[in-house]
Parts: sequence; structure tokens; C-alpha cells
Amino acid sequence: MTTASATSKPSPPTGAKPGDALLARLADPTTAVMLVTVTVSVVLLFVRWFLVQHDHSKSSGDWSHAYLVPLISMYLLWQQRQGLMRAPIRTFWPGVIPVVMGVWCYVYFIVGVPNHFGQGLALVLTVFGLVLLMLGPAAMEHLFWPIAYLGFGITIPEMVMNIVTYPLQDMAATGGFIVLRVLGVSCEIAGNVIYVDMPNGVPHPLNVAEQCSGMRMVIAFLALGVAVALVGTRAWWKRVVLVAMAIPVAVGLNVIRVAVLGLASMRDADLSQGDAHTLIGTVLLIPGFFIYLGVLVALNKAVPEEDVKGASEPQPSKPAKPASLGGGA
Repeated sequence: MTTASATSKPSPPTGAKPGDALLARLADPTTAVMLVTVTVSVVLLFVRWFLVQHDHSKSSGDWSHAYLVPLISMYLLWQQRQGLMRAPIRTFWPGVIPVVMGVWCYVYFIVGVPNHFGQGLALVLTVFGLVLLMLGPAAMEHLFWPIAYLGFGITIPEMVMNIVTYPLQDMAATGGFIVLRVLGVSCEIAGNVIYVDMPNGVPHPLNVAEQCSGMRMVIAFLALGVAVALVGTRAWWKRVVLVAMAIPVAVGLNVIRVAVLGLASMRDADLSQGDAHTLIGTVLLIPGFFIYLGVLVALNKAVPEEDVKGASEPQPSKPAKPASLGGGA
């Protein structure tokens, strides 16, 4: 005689779909009011940072990509919708810890040691804590990268960027000089300054360190590479390759940028600075995007995603043969 196990779990109701619990929770009026309240509170608390970041992005083409970061983050979130719908949702009270730490750090980087970058990281930490608190660790497995990606929208301090990008500016200046000479442009180079011979015989100085500060756009290319890596492939080694392409892509496109500025300055010296200079740097994000896509296509041709998926996922085991009802020999 067989008896039902006392520990057996009840089967899910017929017709239930993955994500019904999440949708039901989001449809609950109390939850909706809480989400609106939390969102408004975060915006009001960090409104000062948002305004300062807007000024940075508006005044410098090197940080204009910050406007796109939230949109890319939302797309990454949309990509994870299936896994998020299947994840069990619950309140996770330890999430209060990163929330308190984020708010404390934000106040500290305003009152104690004023630092815009630190304030931005505090914002990301607070958002992480709130999501962890309201949805739980299972949901955070699918939301970690969309939240972490928001960090690319934070302006890095000028002093840090100068230290990191100074060697890259040397490479961009040398490369731009070589391209200009190949194109038949009479010019000379001294350090980071390229002197382009003008039609009136007076050399025009093109200061790569100052006028081509677009080497700081290495962060923009890094953000672009991470976005393509997260969206385009699930293989970690492919993602590493795409992210590692950030520096060579930034250097290569800035060599082109220097050459274009040199050619433009021969027509009008003002075209090598100001709005025209910023526009050229922003437009270069387009070929950068297609370079990343080309690398991704080449990687997928070499090792198709199906092969990666098949190697990483365990193969389903065959069902065991039912035991014979007859006696053994």
C-alpha cells in the first residue's frame, strides 16, 4: 500500500504562468504606491547630482554618452525579463544595509569631501539596495548588470582621467601626425602639439592634449563595448574580448579625429576647437559601434553561440528504466 508523502509540495495551479506572482505584486495598489514613493524619494534626494551631471554632459562632448546610459540599462533589463519573471520575489531586509550606506556616502561626498564621482557611486549603491530590499536576491541575479551599468553615466574626475589618458594622447598625436603626412599635409610634431602649415605660411598649432581631450572618450567606448558584450553574447571570453577592445578602438578613432581636425584647420582654424571639435568626437561613436559589431560577428562566426550554449548547459539525462515488476532470477 502506498501513502502520499507528507512533505510533498502542492502542484502549481493549472494555467499558472511564470511571473504571475511578480505581476500580481506589481498590480497590487499598495505596491504601486510604494514604488512611486520610493522613485520620487530617490529623485528628490539625488536631484542635485542629476543637475550637476546634466551640466557635465551638456558642456562636454566627452561625457554626452551619459544620456544614453539609462536607456541601455533599460534595454539590458528588458533582455532579462524572462528570467526575472521566473524568479521568486520576496522582501529581503538585509537590502536596507546598502541603502543606508548609499545615502550616508552621498551626504559624506557632499558635506565631508565634495566629490561628484563618489556621489554618483552612492546613487548606484542606493538603487542596488532598494531593488535588493523589494525584490530579493533571486531577482537581483537578473538585475545586477542593468544596475551596475549605470556607473558608466558618472563623470570621472579630471585629474584621474588626465593620468589615465595622457599616454593615449601621445599615441593619438603621433598617429594623427603620421596620417596627415601620408595624406600629403605639411606638418611637424613637438610633443602633443602638431603644427599644421596653413596656406598663409603660418603654422597652426593643434594641441592634442587640450583640443583633443576626446581621449577621455575611452570611457564612452568602454561603455559601448560592455553594452555590446552584454547584449550580443553569453560567452564570458567573448565579452572579455569586446571590453578589451575599448582602448585600441579609442586610440584608433582618435587618430582619425586628430587627422580630421588637422585637415579642417587648414580650411578654418576655428574648426579645430569649440562645437565643431565636440561634434567630430560625438560622431566617432557611430563607427566605434560598428567596429564592435564587426568584432562580435567575427567571434560568433568563429565560435557560434549555439556551440557555446551547448557546452555550457548540462545535457538532460535520460529517464531511468522502470524497475521490473517480476521477481529477479
